[in-house]
Amino acid sequence: MATRVSIATKRSGKGDVKDPKLASKGESRIEWAARSMPVLTRIQARFAKEKPLAGLRLAACLHVTSETANLALTLQAGGASVALCASNPLSTQDDVAAALVDAGVPTFAIKGEDQATYYRHIAAVLDTAPHLTMDDGADLVSVLHKERRELLSGVAGGTEETTTGVIRLRAMAVEGVLAYPIVAVNDAMTKHLFDNRYGTGQSTIDGIVRATNRLLAGAVFVVAGYGWCGRGIAMRARGMGAVVVVTEIDPLRALEAVMDGFQVMPMAQAAPLGDFFCTVTGNTSVVREEHFRRMKDGAIVANSGHFNVELDLPALAKMAKARRPVRDFVEEFTLPGGKRIVVLAEGRLVNLSAAEGHPSSVMDMSFANQALASEYLAARKGDLEPRVHSVPREIDQEIARLKLAAMGARIDRLTPEQKHYLSSWQEGT
Repeated sequence: MATRVSIATKRSGKGDVKDPKLASKGESRIEWAARSMPVLTRIQARFAKEKPLAGLRLAACLHVTSETANLALTLQAGGASVALCASNPLSTQDDVAAALVDAGVPTFAIKGEDQATYYRHIAAVLDTAPHLTMDDGADLVSVLHKERRELLSGVAGGTEETTTGVIRLRAMAVEGVLAYPIVAVNDAMTKHLFDNRYGTGQSTIDGIVRATNRLLAGAVFVVAGYGWCGRGIAMRARGMGAVVVVTEIDPLRALEAVMDGFQVMPMAQAAPLGDFFCTVTGNTSVVREEHFRRMKDGAIVANSGHFNVELDLPALAKMAKARRPVRDFVEEFTLPGGKRIVVLAEGRLVNLSAAEGHPSSVMDMSFANQALASEYLAARKGDLEPRVHSVPREIDQEIARLKLAAMGARIDRLTPEQKHYLSSWQEGT
């Protein structure tokens, strides 16, 4: 298990990172990631010439990884003054954070920071009085609306990366408290069809295997939630030889899981069967006391949804007679009677806490959406209603076009005859 520490490093307007001396290592990682991010690289080159974000201050609360660094540098190339903090206490890559500070991006993020430091870092980013926000989970927006309302009048718009964040923001919009327009990057086809399915699928399995070094082949792997993230994890777990069980509350998604060849059952029924459990629902208390009591000795429990509330860890801690770390990001809870339940990465995002998050080639599309959505908002200051907006279709299609070109793939174009046919109704059988 990672040690949670209260950070007391010297801070300045340039940021708050673990060790500035790690910058050179971080630079290498950022460069390596960029090699698999051709779409963002092309956008960065255009931004450097056109400066569509000139004069704007942008506050970002994202996972501080090598891929995020390339996004921050793209926004900076577009003329924005970018300040960055972490969207999860365990997802920061400290060497990348140091490299960003060196590159002139004030970065406030340290892997393992405690909750007080986490929110102090959010406050530091908001101190820049941003014109645009960029969020991953909506913590930045939430703090801005609750504690820093004096800054709201200066904010023209924002973007949101995750399903969890979009859910929170839509709830704010329904209540009439969302003060500015936010583009739901998560809902772009080039984001959720690829990032959520292929990125979360691979990186979650990577995190679980790195943390445990356990064999998945022949094991029972329970996936809670069959959205795009759940689909990806179930696909990859089956590819590793696991017997995959899916739990769901939505009959359509449950039916899809059955048609995809997975066993579907309630969590109460799956609990005594599973060797591995992973939640990806965006909801709270998905695995709770009644389930922990039914699990087998040694069951491994992880979460790849945004917040650790998907696992009822306070209930597990109350049930346990003892708990101890046994490996990095692995904590064992011993229940009365001797049964052991193993929790990975404190119930936080296992793919970013115990591994490195999504592969760069997938984040290329997600962060291209972030960059172009920011450009879209900058060009429409004051024109959009304060609600959650979809990514414009033309942006989604442009990113797909650029990605195909980078991969060397080509597609057909409609002929004039085909365009006419699709726009007419006269022709029939």
